[in-house]
Amino acid sequence: MNQLIRAILLSGACMISLTSQASITVGGTRLIYNATENEASLPVSNTQDGVPYLIQSWVELSENVKDQVPFIVTPPLFRLDAGHENTLRVIYTGEKKLPENRESVFWLNVKSIPSMTRSDENRLLIAVKTRMKLFYRPASLASEVADDAWKKLKFEPRGEHLVISNSTPFYVSLYSLKVGNKYISQPPMISPFGSETVTGSGKQVAWRAINDFGGVTTEKRQMLK
Repeated sequence: MNQLIRAILLSGACMISLTSQASITVGGTRLIYNATENEASLPVSNTQDGVPYLIQSWVELSENVKDQVPFIVTPPLFRLDAGHENTLRVIYTGEKKLPENRESVFWLNVKSIPSMTRSDENRLLIAVKTRMKLFYRPASLASEVADDAWKKLKFEPRGEHLVISNSTPFYVSLYSLKVGNKYISQPPMISPFGSETVTGSGKQVAWRAINDFGGVTTEKRQMLK
């Protein structure tokens, strides 16, 4: 058994996707980058009784996609001791022009790797990666009201399916979606000026969305024609 654990440790820390872990806390579930500001920030803290961690952060278009993205995270790699906090700053480089009439979405990754001592040789150390959506909101949308975007969704029945249309320049992430008497598992995120189709039918639809701060909106209902 000890040989097996040593082999796992030598091959590298195991990766699992979670929003947080016992010691490291990331201060948010999503990050809004307003182009009217120079950066977007996110606090990362280590509990008082935690062990030191190495924190590595980066932005990507989607998981394991190596396409260049116009964002840098600073500091990209740092040590975070127990009882301390540091702030990640995401900066738009402008190397790739993004649409000015709608939001763009990326993924911010924060990986925490626990420190290892000689006494840890027979222990399984796990690196935890937090992934959250990074929304780039162009300056042209500064006067728009993102909080109301979820209320403006349109629902069109098509047989046993329901088409959800978003006429706004903002992404709308649904928290819950009920069609008739049935809740839809894994409700979708609807892109700006885009649409998504789900399976379901009924006379009424009810939905809630996730706001800029990671909270959940009130429920809105609409009769279907």
